[in-house]
Order: sequence, then C-alpha cells, then structure tokens
Amino acid sequence: MENQTLMMTGYNLYWILFFGITVASWIVSSLLERRFKKYSEVKLSMTGKEVAEKMLRDNGLTDVKVTSTTGHLTDHYNPQNKTVNLSESVYNEANVAAAAVAAHECGHAVQHAKAYAPLKMRSALVPVVSFSSKWVTWILLIGMFVVESFPLLLEVGIGLFALTTLFSFITLPVEVDASRRAVNWLEEYGVTDRENTALASKALHSAAYTYVVAALSSLGTLIYYILVLVGRRSN
Repeated sequence: MENQTLMMTGYNLYWILFFGITVASWIVSSLLERRFKKYSEVKLSMTGKEVAEKMLRDNGLTDVKVTSTTGHLTDHYNPQNKTVNLSESVYNEANVAAAAVAAHECGHAVQHAKAYAPLKMRSALVPVVSFSSKWVTWILLIGMFVVESFPLLLEVGIGLFALTTLFSFITLPVEVDASRRAVNWLEEYGVTDRENTALASKALHSAAYTYVVAALSSLGTLIYYILVLVGRRSN
C-alpha cells in the first residue's frame, strides 16, 4: 500500500512537471520568435555572412567556411567538415539578430578549435544518441507492454533514453559558452555598440532557454519511464 502511494505521488509530480514544461516551452518559443523578429529590425552595417567570416578570421580560423542553408533557425556549426551553416535570413541580412546568431555559431567553431571539453563530450555522444533516437521510442513502447515478462527490454530503453537526457544537459554549457564568446566578440571588435550588444545578448539568452526546457523535458520523461518500471516491479 505504501509503495502504491509513493508511485501515485510520483506520477502526479510527473504530470505537474509535464504541464509546467509544456507551458514553459510555449512561452520560451513565443519569446524567441518575438525577440528575433524585433531585433531583425535593428540594422547593422554587416550581414550575418560578413560577421561570421570576420569572427573566424579574428580567431585565426582560416580553415572554416561559411555557407548558406535553407530553413528558419536552421543555423549550426558542423565540426565534421568545418562549416558554419547560416539560414538564408541570417546569411544575407544585416541586423542585430543575424549578427548574434552568426557569432554564436562561430563560437562553436572556436570551441572546436580550442578543444572545449563539454563540446568534446557532446561530440563523443553523437553516434550513440543518433542510434538511440532511431530505436528508443520503439524499445520503450514494446518494453512497457512486456515489462512483467521481460523487464530487461524496458531497462535497455531507459538506459538509451538516459544517454539522450545526458546529451541534453551537456548541451547547456556548450550553448551558453558559445553565446558568451559571441557577445564578447561583438562588443570587443566593435561590430555592435553597447546598446546593440545588450540586444544580441537578450536574443541569445532566449535561444538558450529552449535548450533548458528541452533538457528538463527529457529528464521528466526519463523519470516517468523509471516510475513505470519501478511500479510494475512492485506489483
């Protein structure tokens, strides 16, 4: 009876957490869209492409290329081929939002060049997380149906999901550090003045919140599956 009470309490806490994270995700996404739209109207003299190329040069990274990619907020740094890939609106536009995003992605390139430890840890997890993301949903789903006769399958699923959760939390310092490098460089090299630097910092903080919400969501889901496993075992 005591175990059942504890399990019910755990489930209730999970659903409260799930609801809170859902609301937080909506708020963060809305804030991110509003800020990027607003700061896209604050013009600068350099396009996102020019900002990225200058930051790479200033950090001595002559082997990293800046390319344009399709989509909205699809900007990323690819360490495999050393390319900073900027969405078209960032690549071609000259405004605070574009400069912030371009500098942030170059911040990842600088991390890569300097062997930033959290980035190395995240990169090492990429192959495992890529495999896990393809199969973990099916393993967990089937594992919940056969948990009483074959609990090992759900345990494997939880283990794989735990790795994706770990990946989400390792991503946090990587993103925060890249933003810090971006903001410092924008101001130090005069790409933005003090007022525009503050706007760029706000834009990147909004983007960082999305990673925080994603990490908490992953943790909440992991806890849920652990509760399922413990609950079925206690029956």
